[in-house]
Amino acid sequence: MLLKFWPIYIPLICFLTLKPQYFTPNINVFALGDETDHLSLLKFKESISTDPYGMLLPWNTSTHFCNWHGIRCNLTLQRVTGLNLHGIRCFVGQVPSLGKLQDLLLLSFSSNNLGNNSTYDLEFLKSLTNCSKLHILGISENKFGGHLPDTLGNLSTQLSQLILGDNQISGKIPAAIGNFVDLTLLTMYDSRMEGIIPTTFGKFRKMEVLGLRGNELSGEIGAFIGNLSHLFYLEMGANMLEGTIPPSIGNCQKLQYLSLAQNNLKGTIPLEVFNLSSLTNLLDLSENSLSGYIPKEVGNLKNIDILVMSRNHLSGNIPGTIAECIMLEYLFLQGNSLDGIIPFSLASLKGLRSLDLSQNRLSGSIPYVLQNISFLEYFNVSYNMLEGEVPTEGVFRNASEVVVTGNSKLCGGISELHLPPCPVKVKKLVKHHKFRLIPVLVSAIVFLLILSIILTFYLIRKRSKKSSLDSPTIAQLAKVSYQSLHNATDGFSTTNLIGSGNFSSVHKGNLELEDKVVAIKVLNLQRKGAHKSFSAECNALKNVKHRNLVPILTCCSSTDYKGQEFKALIFEYMKNGSLEQWLHPRTLVTDNPRILKLDQRLNVMIDVASALHYLHHEREQSIIHCDLKPKNVLFDDDIIAHMSDFGIARLLSTINNTTSKKSSTLGIKGTIGYAPPEYGMGSEVSMNGDVYSFGILMLEMLTGRRPTAEIFQDGQNLHNFVANSFPENLLQILDPLLVVKEAEISTKEEIQNLTPTTEVCLVSLFHIGLACVKESPKERISMVDVTRELSKIKRAFISGKVNRNYELSNLTLYSIMNL
Repeated sequence: MLLKFWPIYIPLICFLTLKPQYFTPNINVFALGDETDHLSLLKFKESISTDPYGMLLPWNTSTHFCNWHGIRCNLTLQRVTGLNLHGIRCFVGQVPSLGKLQDLLLLSFSSNNLGNNSTYDLEFLKSLTNCSKLHILGISENKFGGHLPDTLGNLSTQLSQLILGDNQISGKIPAAIGNFVDLTLLTMYDSRMEGIIPTTFGKFRKMEVLGLRGNELSGEIGAFIGNLSHLFYLEMGANMLEGTIPPSIGNCQKLQYLSLAQNNLKGTIPLEVFNLSSLTNLLDLSENSLSGYIPKEVGNLKNIDILVMSRNHLSGNIPGTIAECIMLEYLFLQGNSLDGIIPFSLASLKGLRSLDLSQNRLSGSIPYVLQNISFLEYFNVSYNMLEGEVPTEGVFRNASEVVVTGNSKLCGGISELHLPPCPVKVKKLVKHHKFRLIPVLVSAIVFLLILSIILTFYLIRKRSKKSSLDSPTIAQLAKVSYQSLHNATDGFSTTNLIGSGNFSSVHKGNLELEDKVVAIKVLNLQRKGAHKSFSAECNALKNVKHRNLVPILTCCSSTDYKGQEFKALIFEYMKNGSLEQWLHPRTLVTDNPRILKLDQRLNVMIDVASALHYLHHEREQSIIHCDLKPKNVLFDDDIIAHMSDFGIARLLSTINNTTSKKSSTLGIKGTIGYAPPEYGMGSEVSMNGDVYSFGILMLEMLTGRRPTAEIFQDGQNLHNFVANSFPENLLQILDPLLVVKEAEISTKEEIQNLTPTTEVCLVSLFHIGLACVKESPKERISMVDVTRELSKIKRAFISGKVNRNYELSNLTLYSIMNL
C-alpha cells in the first residue's frame, strides 16, 4: 500500500540524483549570477505570508541565490535549474509568475499550504510554458483550487513527472495533457476531477505510474489503457467509473499493482487480468458490481501479495487453484454470492495472514487444515451456511481474530466463541436390529469374496501378458510400451542421450502416438538399488504434483528385445536445459549468451524453495530429495524452474510431530559438494540435509562457483569462501555476471557497480544461503522460513528497483542535456 505515496517523494529523490557538478550549491560562488533568476526568486519570497520553519530566511542578498535552501543551479551558467520547497509548510496565497526561470528542470511545491482554493490558484502554471526544459512538476498536497487550464498542454514536452494530487482542483482533465508523451508518472490523487479519462492518455507509452484515485471520474476505462505497456502501478479506485474492465489491460505485462476498487464497474472479470503474472503487490477489484465466477486462472497470480475482490456480485465456487498464489498474504472475498465449500487447498498458502470469506453462501465445514497456517492472524467466515466443528488450534485459539457468527450449525471451537458443543455420535443398536443385520452382513461378505476372486483372476491374467508394461502401483497412469520408447529414442542412441547418473540415463524422445517430446529416464538395473529406486520413485511420484516439480507422464516396466528387465520413467521434457548449463556453459555463445540476471536467479531460488517446501511440509508423508544440485533444476519455455529426481527419496511419515524413518538400502545420499557433512558420517537423510543442499545451490548461484571447484582444496570450501569475505568484500565473492555494467545504466556518469537496492538484495540472499549451510543440522533455517524470507526479499528488490529506475531515468535525462 505504500506505493500510493511514492509519487510524493519521487521529485525529491530525483532532485538529489542530478549531476553534482552542475546541480548543487557552490559556496565559492560570489558573483551575483543571473539577475533575472535572482529577482524572480525574491518576488516569490515576497508572496510567502508564513514560513513556520524559517527555511527561507537565508534568501537574501548576503548569500548567493545558488546557495539558498531548495535552490539548485547550473554553476557554469549560474541559472536556477531546480526549485524544491517540498514540505516546508509555507503559506502562499497566490503563486507569482515563475516563467523567467527558463532553465528550470524541477519544480516541487508539494506538501505546503499554497493556494486559496480559488479559481485563480493555478494561473502561475501558464507562466511555466516558458520553462521549456522542465522535467518534473509537483504541486501535490496544497490548497490549490480551480480547474486545470487547457494551456497545461503547452508545458515542456520533456515533462516526465507530473504530481498534482491532494488539492481541491476540479473540472475535467484537459485532453491536451496527452502532449506529454514522455510522461513516466502522473498522479492526481484525492482531488475533485470529473468527467471521462481522455483517450489521449493512450499516448503515454512510457507511463510507469498512473494514480487517479479519489476523484469523481466517470465513463468507461478506455481500451487505450492497453497502450500503456510500461505501467507497473495503476490506481483508479474511488471514482465513478463504469462499464467493463477492458481486456486490453492484459497488454500491461509489467503491472505489479492494480486497483480499480470502489467504482461502478460491471460484467465479468476478463481472464486477461488473471494472466497478468507480473502482479506482485496488489489486485483490488472490490466494491464494484462485477459478476460471474472467479476463474481457475486466478492461480496464475502466483506472486501476488494482496487479492481483494470483496463486495461484488461474484458467484460460484472458490476455485482450488487460488492456492497456487503461493505468495498470497491477504485474501478478501467477503460480500459476494460465492457458494460451495471452503477449499482445503487454501492450507497450502503458508504465508497467508488474513482471510475474509464472510457474507457469502458457503456451506460445508471449516477445513481443519487451516489451523496449520502458522502466519494466519485473522479469519472471518461470518454469515455463511457453514456447519460442523470449528478448529481449536492456530488462529482459532484467538477469539478476537476469528469471526464465525451467522452460521447457526457451527459448533465446538474454544469457549470464548460461545458456540454450542458438538453432539457426540453414539451408535445404539437395539437387539432386534442386530438380528436383522446378520443376513445383510453375510450377503456383503459373500459378495466381497466373489469380487476378490474375480479381481485376482483378472490381475493374474493381466500380469501374464508381457505386452502389459505398467506397474500396478501406478495403474492410473497412461501406459507406454518398450517398443514405443525404443522407437522414440532411435534405439536409445547416444545422439538422444541428454544425461546420465549413478542409477539412470536420460534420453530425449518423441512419442509417436502422442506426438510429444519427452524425457525418458532409463534405470540401470545392473546397479544395486535400481529396483528399489524404481519402486520408490513411482510410488512417490504418482501423487506428487507441484508447479515447480518436473511432472511425470507415465512409467514403463517391461522387458527389452534381449529379454532383460526394463524400467523407465517418462517425464515432461524441459527444453531450456538445467541450471547447471546456465551457470556453467561449456561454450560461451557471444551473440546470444545465456546469462541469468539477478531477478531471474531470485525467481529460481523461490521456485526451488517452493518445491522443497511442498515436499517437506505440504504432504501427509514428507519427501526428502537427497540429491538437490543444479543438474536437477530444469527450465521450461518461460525459464520457470522445476526440480527433478526427487522420486528416489525416502518417504517419511510424521507421528506425533516426530519423524519416523523407514529402513532403506537405497544408499542415495547426495552428490559430493552438495551433500551435508553429516551424511558422510552415516547420518540418516533429513529435511535439514536438503536445506544444506539448497544453501549450497544458492551460494553457487550467487558466486558462480561450483562447490567442487579446484580452488577449494586443503580444507577450503564454498561455505568458507563466502563466509570469510562476507559482507565486507562482497564484490570479491560475487559472480562477475551479476555486477551491473556501465553500458546497462545508460548514463555517461560513473556510478557504483552495485546499486543500493542490488546490494541489499545480495546481502540478504547470502545471509539465507549461509543460514542454510550451518554445520550443525539443528542450527539450519527451515524451508518454511526460507520461502517466507525469499518472498520478502523479492518484494523489497522489486520496490527498490522501481525507485532506482526513477533515479537512473532522470540521471539519463540530465546527462543527455549536457548541463
